Amino acid sequence: MTKLVAVICVISWSGFWAFGYLALTASMADQAQVTMAVLLAAMGFFSGMLAWLKLSRDGAAAVARRA
Repeated sequence: MTKLVAVICVISWSGFWAFGYLALTASMADQAQVTMAVLLAAMGFFSGMLAWLKLSRDGAAAVARRA
């Protein structure tokens, strides 16, 4: 399960950076493209952050069990 969450984390952050770049570099004349890129970047950010928090929480619990 941890590997699946790690893969989701990597894909989400990749989407955040890719669509964030598209949102920043898109021409302001095409508002639909900018809006869609911003929404996809936000989804990537939030899903990546949730996956990262889950991974860090599971990692901290594993370290506490070893000690």
